[in-house]
Amino acid sequence: MKGRQIRIEPAAGGGVAAALMVNGRLEDLLIDPPDDDPAPRPEAIYLATVGRPMKGLGGVMLDLGDGGTGFLRGSRLPAPGRTLLVQVSNWAEPGKAPGVSDRLLLKGRGAILTPGAPGHNIARSLRDPEAREALSELAHEAMAGCPDDLGLIVRTAAADIPEDELLNEIHALRATWARVLERAEVQATGLVHAAPDAGDQAWREWSEPGTDMVEAPNALAEADLWEEIAALLEPPAALGTDAFMAIEPTRALIAVDVNTGRDMSPAAALKANLAAAAELPRQLRLRGLGGQVTVDFAPLAKADRRKIESALGVALRADGIDTTISGWTPLGNLELQRKRARRPLAGLAGQIAPL
Repeated sequence: MKGRQIRIEPAAGGGVAAALMVNGRLEDLLIDPPDDDPAPRPEAIYLATVGRPMKGLGGVMLDLGDGGTGFLRGSRLPAPGRTLLVQVSNWAEPGKAPGVSDRLLLKGRGAILTPGAPGHNIARSLRDPEAREALSELAHEAMAGCPDDLGLIVRTAAADIPEDELLNEIHALRATWARVLERAEVQATGLVHAAPDAGDQAWREWSEPGTDMVEAPNALAEADLWEEIAALLEPPAALGTDAFMAIEPTRALIAVDVNTGRDMSPAAALKANLAAAAELPRQLRLRGLGGQVTVDFAPLAKADRRKIESALGVALRADGIDTTISGWTPLGNLELQRKRARRPLAGLAGQIAPL
């Protein structure tokens, strides 16, 4: 199957599952937690009460209401007892509070509303001067009469969205922010704006010109995707005919072990390592894994490390999830630090159809 296709179907315990296929290959995956899952979800906005500062951690605990907690990091922390609007930044590890931010973002496909950060900004990737000028004029029109502290970022995708649709989207984002402020006025603490579900995220982040959208009760099953998704719960990830890498999350880190398999040729190790570097971001994305990642490559000469870093850097730039290459350890392992942007797939086993 050629081209891009987004497939969306209901998940077993509520919410939806969404898969992005590119030329017949599974490139991205979003699955909602079950409806009864209480964990705060990234992008959700809460009216929170400031609790005790955490000395040594550079942050403060927040009460999100209904038994939920969050952790706000920063150099200038609000006083205990104060209420403020915060947005969940990442999925939390078991037993830990999720990170939150007091710099809120309301995302659309073509624009992002930035309360508290005024100004109109056009994505740097949009380089055509005429296009930038047109989008700047549209942004000023769409934001006319808004509060002085409300800003806007025009995203790269805006170049492919008709002007009337982009205007409507920005007006809808402004209306959403108005509802957030109204709810914050009438409640003590708690959720004031729910996170988007997997279907909304898929449409927002994956839609491009020429993308087909298939939304049906068995959209993933029809493409034989559930078996492939279930296989992601196991460590091995193939790297061609013989080579593979094993990806195993532990409580402290994600361990990745690259193996050449039965290939004993002189170039086997370098070939497997380059394939692993190119494939690792996709595997972490599909498995929903973040945090500290330690990669034990197949036997690797120091002279080849730059090739590995280059291949990994190219893959990470196309990945879309903040990941930092921290460097090589004395034992020759490569360490990464990756944002916990996704819920680990292992924690969503009940939402995976074949299981």
